[in-house]
Amino acid sequence: MRVADSWVDYVLIDCSDGDRLESWGKYTMVRPDPQVIWKTEKNNKLWFNADAVYHRSKTGGGHWEFNSRLPESWQLKYKDLIFNVKNMGFKHMGIFPEQAVNWDYTRALIEKSDRQLKVLNLFAYTGGATVSALKAGASVVHVDASKGMVQWAKENAASSGVADRPVRWIVDDCVKFVQREIRRGNKYDIIIMDPPSYGRGPNGEVWKVENEVYPLVELCSQVLSDDPVMFLINSYTTGLSPAVMEYILGSTVKRKFGGHVSSDEIGLRARESGLVLPCGSSAIWEK
Repeated sequence: MRVADSWVDYVLIDCSDGDRLESWGKYTMVRPDPQVIWKTEKNNKLWFNADAVYHRSKTGGGHWEFNSRLPESWQLKYKDLIFNVKNMGFKHMGIFPEQAVNWDYTRALIEKSDRQLKVLNLFAYTGGATVSALKAGASVVHVDASKGMVQWAKENAASSGVADRPVRWIVDDCVKFVQREIRRGNKYDIIIMDPPSYGRGPNGEVWKVENEVYPLVELCSQVLSDDPVMFLINSYTTGLSPAVMEYILGSTVKRKFGGHVSSDEIGLRARESGLVLPCGSSAIWEK
């Protein structure tokens, strides 16, 4: 497992009985996590005195209970990157700290390249991978269907000092955008995607990642450059294992361009126990 161990501002303090206890800067949160099926003792007093607790509803969704007055948003630093975080609906905070391992991996490839690489970031959310790639010197096309998330990503770019770097902010359906890029003849050296497990389009179209990820990767392989560097898929869907994603990249991108594919879980280390909480999976094709 690849573990995001380089955080200072974020800490997974403990995890037990379906919940995480975390610090986000100077604020502590209790948030649900379906992976946490063990029931170890909650010895840390912050379990019962956190600044905010997210309560899941049995009928879906949930709500935040605030025990302290929190700002509308605040900043979290990762190395030389600065992100704006806040308590969102459905338990989220605006970034996924475990993704730092993928930011670092991508950034290392960009920094060692002898040319400016073009990155396509699909389902790009609030731009963690975008900001990191810009900081490393790449040009980026950031695509997400949510206007609010793209605006948030712009704010993260500004906070990290990369708003003036070569980046295009696109609010669009990712599949339709890639189809247009194929017709336009645009190419990319690196593709990053973090597709949702489930969703519905504006016309009621159903997206299930298990059904859609393979044709999407096939489609995206058509916008890779003649000398591509990396293709990364991340997933939080438990049914989409690292090995499955590795096989998808191996039977599409590797077959076309050679190179090699690796895959693994990604996770966060709990400070109290020293054990690692699995937080999703990634597969990486690399030339």
